[in-house]
Amino acid sequence: MMKFELRCKQFLAGAAVLSTVVLAAAWVGRAANRAAQPAGPAVLTAMQAELDRSMAGLSKADPPVYFIRYTLSDRQYTQVSGSNGALLSSSEERSRWLEVQTRTGSYQLDNTHKLGDRPPSWTSPGATVALDDDIAVLRREIWRETDRQYRAAAQALIKVQTSQQVQVQTAESAAPDFSREEPHTFAGPLVEIHVDRTPWEERVRRYTAAFSQSTAVLNSIATFTALGANQYQVSSEGSRLAFGQVHYRLELYVQSKAPDGMDINRYANFDWLDPKDAPTEKAVFDAIHTMLRETEALDQAPLVDPYAGPALLTGRAAAVFFHEVFGHRAEGFRQKDISEGQTFTSKVGEKIMPEFISIKDDPTEARLGGQMLLGNYPFDDEGMPAQNVPLVENGVLKTFLMSRSPLINLPHSNGHGRRQLGYAPVARQGNLIVSSSRMVTNAQLRQQLIDMLKQKGLPYGLLIDDIAGGFTFTGRGQPQAFQVTPLVVYKVFADGRPDQLVRGVDIVGTPLVSLQNIVATGDTPEIFNGYCGAESGSVPVSAVSPAILISEMEFAKKETATDRPPILPPPAHDPEAQGAKP
Repeated sequence: MMKFELRCKQFLAGAAVLSTVVLAAAWVGRAANRAAQPAGPAVLTAMQAELDRSMAGLSKADPPVYFIRYTLSDRQYTQVSGSNGALLSSSEERSRWLEVQTRTGSYQLDNTHKLGDRPPSWTSPGATVALDDDIAVLRREIWRETDRQYRAAAQALIKVQTSQQVQVQTAESAAPDFSREEPHTFAGPLVEIHVDRTPWEERVRRYTAAFSQSTAVLNSIATFTALGANQYQVSSEGSRLAFGQVHYRLELYVQSKAPDGMDINRYANFDWLDPKDAPTEKAVFDAIHTMLRETEALDQAPLVDPYAGPALLTGRAAAVFFHEVFGHRAEGFRQKDISEGQTFTSKVGEKIMPEFISIKDDPTEARLGGQMLLGNYPFDDEGMPAQNVPLVENGVLKTFLMSRSPLINLPHSNGHGRRQLGYAPVARQGNLIVSSSRMVTNAQLRQQLIDMLKQKGLPYGLLIDDIAGGFTFTGRGQPQAFQVTPLVVYKVFADGRPDQLVRGVDIVGTPLVSLQNIVATGDTPEIFNGYCGAESGSVPVSAVSPAILISEMEFAKKETATDRPPILPPPAHDPEAQGAKP
């Protein structure tokens, strides 16, 4: 899912000169005030020294720079992957990535302004820099990248100014291109990871060998990843940040193919922050055995026809539903872009879902009920502190997730400017958390589904027990629709027959109708941890929700392959292959 935007006007030369003088004078004052601050790590020392020099010079250039931000990410990465009982890869690396943002023009109108209908580039050029803490070397690399980015920003501003004379201006295009914010200083703990890969190499062999015991499995992969990332950031506004984050993840994947050619995939993952919280062998093998049982059952499960009617989504499935259907449409930059569908732009203060539903996005929370939340961070990628943002209260839309790209009525960031390395930050979700004031037990929610089926005279409804993910279209060039991909779906019969596992459908629909059709929720929140891909790349997110009952939901046939399963069984399950001589 995705979409995009930029703007400017010609000013008198005198005004441009005045702004240059003011910028230069202000910068000299800031640099003097910082002289007494402790230098900190060599990286920060190099960044700050070059920032002071660049602002002093480039704020007098033509066109003048009004803002510079340096971000350096120092990352340690370890990955061990196995497949079908053997080791696929085992590696570790460390790298440093520098990103320089230079803005020419003014907060109101700068080089990032969207040019008409042309989609902007969401990539944020950067460079790999030295691992050594050599201040002179680091300053030289920062200097080279600053010069490159200033030249690009100067050229972009000329195009923006020219386009202003011929482009129609919309209400939201009158909003400033960049918000004015208070500077922040933070020195958090820096991190290092020390991973012995040998035990993990043996584990991924064992995990994937267990999958190979089933004749239904075509392929299996287990991947362990450890990431230690230290981020350093300085800006011309006076911000100075240094902090680290660690994340460990184990991902399990198994692939099968039904007799009719449909691909069957099952996933499981474990996330933790501290090595002592790694999953136990029992927990991992329990997940493997569950995946095997479900894979074998799905291989033989019947296809279900397209369906429209009552449906029950368990907590994880409901969490992805809210992430796709609501969360992306609450990202602030979409309200500014005229090529977006802007589903909720004019609905702040209006009821958009049942009054018993409230939603917040709170990246300050690291855990919920003892389980890690993947969308946690102390500062966003624009140097703004993470904030808890109440998006919906009692069904009423209150605000949007904001980066430093402001709206007319929302002039400031609320700490949600996020990006993958190499992309420009935009407003993105962190930890989207759904709560309800109309809760029943999950057993009662299931009974409500059955009662609803009887009232409507329907033979069955659908229960979505697990989900892979989904996507949504938010732009005007496509239908304003979403699609969520279930992994485990059951028919729940009105006459009390046992549930029947089925396959072959995706959840589809449009946001306004789907949200209004929620009639009740369960009382147990569940967490979906994953990575969300959008305009600013792939970022870690969490979505939390109780189970939900929806009075009317549409299911469409899933795309399927036509290739049949392999003609021969796997060698380990073929008596003739077992008897072959070496």
